[in-house]
Amino acid sequence: LTGVPREQRAYQYLLAHAIPGDPRHVLQTFDQWCYRREHLSSVGPVKGRIVERLLYERAPRRVLELGTYCGYGTVLLAQGLPPGARLYTVEGDPRHAAVAEKVIRLAGFAEETVELIVGPSAEVIPRLRERHGLPEADFVFMDHGKRCYLRDLRLLESHRLLARGATVLADNVLFPGAPRFLQYAKTCGKYRCKVHRASLEY
Repeated sequence: LTGVPREQRAYQYLLAHAIPGDPRHVLQTFDQWCYRREHLSSVGPVKGRIVERLLYERAPRRVLELGTYCGYGTVLLAQGLPPGARLYTVEGDPRHAAVAEKVIRLAGFAEETVELIVGPSAEVIPRLRERHGLPEADFVFMDHGKRCYLRDLRLLESHRLLARGATVLADNVLFPGAPRFLQYAKTCGKYRCKVHRASLEY
């Protein structure tokens, strides 16, 4: 009725209630909004613990996120980075990217730590090395269009953007599902696969 998109309404709630520069509190405030006000398809706290654990185990230096949306996953990833690491996050929708940019900066992450790249992943991935200075990714988090997962994984492979021993974490591969991606990852012989069971967001 107000004409204000729900993503923008969520950001206004963050501005009013979250502690600037405190990424954990920003995420907690985001969760409060999604539990009590309106659902947003962010990672959420349950699956977020899986992401945090894998980041802690891998300690990646260069992280690539495909699907920034409102920046929840970006803040989650950025707060788990080791010192000196860098996160590149890609969002295809300029409206979502505008909200995400404000959320990321509200959480206290500067451009030197988190670079937000706006554009379709199929166009951004081939120019990550030359235009954005990403030689290889040690950790990739896929949380964009499920139909894009396999295409973008193959793009990362063909442009040699996956470091040796890199971790690729993909959300929602069972529901709503990315069956072709899952089949490829399990049968191509390049990856060791593990499915993490989790509930849907919120």
